[in-house]
Amino acid sequence: MTAAERIEELRREINRHNHNYYVLNAPEISDRDFDMLLKELEALEKEHPEFADPLSPTQRVGSDLVQGFESAEHIHPMLSLSNTYSIGEVDEWFGRVSQGLGGEEFDVVGEMKFDGTSISLIYEDGRLVRAVTRGDGVRGDVVTANVKTIKSIPLQLQGEGWPRFFEIRGEILMPWKEFERLNREREFNEEPLFANPRNAAAGTLKTLDTREVARRGLDAYFYYLIGPELPADNHFDNMMAARRWGFKVSDIMTRLHSLEEVDSFISHWDVRRKELPVATDGLVFKVNSLRQQLNLGFTAKSPRWAIAYKFAAERALTKLRFVSFEVGRMGIVTPVANLEPVLLSGTVVKRASLHNEDIIRSLDIHEGDMLYVEKGGEIIPKITGVDQSGRRPGALPVEFVSHCPACGAPLVRVEGEAAWQCPDKFGCPPQIAGRVEHFVGRKMMNIDGVGEETAQLFMNAGLVRNIADLYDLTMADMMRLPGFGERSARKVLDSLEASKTVPFDRVVYALSIPFVGDTVAKKITRAFPSIDLLMQASAAELAATKDIGPRIADSVIEYFANPANRSIVERLRAAGLQMEAVVADDARQTDLLAGKSVVISGTFTRHSRDEYKELIERNGGKNVGSISKKTDFVLAGDNMGPSKRDKATSLGIPLVDEDTFLKMIGE
Repeated sequence: MTAAERIEELRREINRHNHNYYVLNAPEISDRDFDMLLKELEALEKEHPEFADPLSPTQRVGSDLVQGFESAEHIHPMLSLSNTYSIGEVDEWFGRVSQGLGGEEFDVVGEMKFDGTSISLIYEDGRLVRAVTRGDGVRGDVVTANVKTIKSIPLQLQGEGWPRFFEIRGEILMPWKEFERLNREREFNEEPLFANPRNAAAGTLKTLDTREVARRGLDAYFYYLIGPELPADNHFDNMMAARRWGFKVSDIMTRLHSLEEVDSFISHWDVRRKELPVATDGLVFKVNSLRQQLNLGFTAKSPRWAIAYKFAAERALTKLRFVSFEVGRMGIVTPVANLEPVLLSGTVVKRASLHNEDIIRSLDIHEGDMLYVEKGGEIIPKITGVDQSGRRPGALPVEFVSHCPACGAPLVRVEGEAAWQCPDKFGCPPQIAGRVEHFVGRKMMNIDGVGEETAQLFMNAGLVRNIADLYDLTMADMMRLPGFGERSARKVLDSLEASKTVPFDRVVYALSIPFVGDTVAKKITRAFPSIDLLMQASAAELAATKDIGPRIADSVIEYFANPANRSIVERLRAAGLQMEAVVADDARQTDLLAGKSVVISGTFTRHSRDEYKELIERNGGKNVGSISKKTDFVLAGDNMGPSKRDKATSLGIPLVDEDTFLKMIGE
């Protein structure tokens, strides 16, 4: 067998196993055997680059090459469906369809309305060629590179009988399991949590780093086929054909032959949807016959032959067991309602944050109250009310604690906020542990082998009392601890050594300075490119930095005014951490674009869009989002949007290509 034949054989086999695992949920081989096949293919492709294929299964891992998203017009507009909220409204729609068809018999297909982000895929000759988001229904963003990382989406169709050209529409989703994992990571890194899987899926699909998209575990279900040569004259059979070609089509999709069957379908799934592994927010009903769909036509906003039924927000009543008070790494004390377990949106809810003292008072929560818990499509449960009729006589109101539940220090009220805070930053165990966990995180120092449990283990053993103590750990120290052997201890030591090359801005982010997150750390270290300059900066100098207001400035001043913090910084410096920014020669500021307003449009090969934005600012220019008479020029890449090109031409705004721009700034 030649290399080319083996490569094609491996691609077919790996694609089949991906389909079995991610679509059919019926794997035929072990993960190890699958990995071995993938490794063999990777080795052959590396050895024979002449057989490279962008749709090879080895390309699903994504890339760190950042490109902006271009927009594209949909071949057919992606219209919204009319919404209904009761069985009666669905029955009325059914009657309008019957009337519109002149009493002709018709079938309806009932489907789940998945709560994700809509996508349109174009296939030519059995290969994925383009993926476009819904956008405004007429134009959407081209996200083909990101969609290629989703393993349940076929890059090359299987089976036979597929048209040479067709469009298939579906929903990109983040399963509950992946969503909860992602939010746990974000909570640990003190990043804003996604409110629901829909937001997480949409945000992930527009992420510029395709490797991060691949890591987040998106899924996709498909629900409509469009094209000039479809295999059947009805919607249901077309979707069954799409399933045979490798698309994930929900088993819930059902042909319904009467109004009674439609109503029964609603009643059934209004309850059973809670057991599904992905978020849903309703049902969709479509007339099955494509001929009848054409006869019924469209309104200005939606098809007459389809309608959506929206589920009511999920709400449950459960008993409050007790309220616990938990301390974060910044010392903020958060009340948490511990509940009798209740099933909501496919997950068992046992806890829900009460956020702060004001929420407890506004809800008037008493001990042992029956509380209403709601999700309404959102994974983060919230307490929305109290059933006061179920309150037991003599029940006392829940009181916020006056002292830290961890160290006993009297709490202080955060000025201008509803939060209470423990002031003992260096003696309160949860705060110390939280800062250590933050410091070792992936986006901070990325110290592998130290998580929440390990950090607590180090603290309990007296080895780590602050983040600087991590760099004093020895092999002997760790091997005395339960669960640690030579290999795991070596892993921690190697990660600590590697962290000494982490850039200065991430070191500042890792210090846990209040209000200094990832983005703020980058801006501060750009303005103050060494730890000494930062520690010496005045509040006025800090506040004068772009996007750094008085609140952040005061927080930075307060942090470095504390001798304990300065001592930690000096120990980190002595350990070898990066305490100043490495400024490359090409990063020097110039005034070559001083006073110039620049619009970026298109895709580029030499730099990413974000890198070009930085180059414009670094050379004195200003990035603007839309073309106007005040625009000096457009940095125009490939596939520039036609609307921007037309507007620039009509206003006489110059279009500057990539090479010309780089010459302008001396590259």
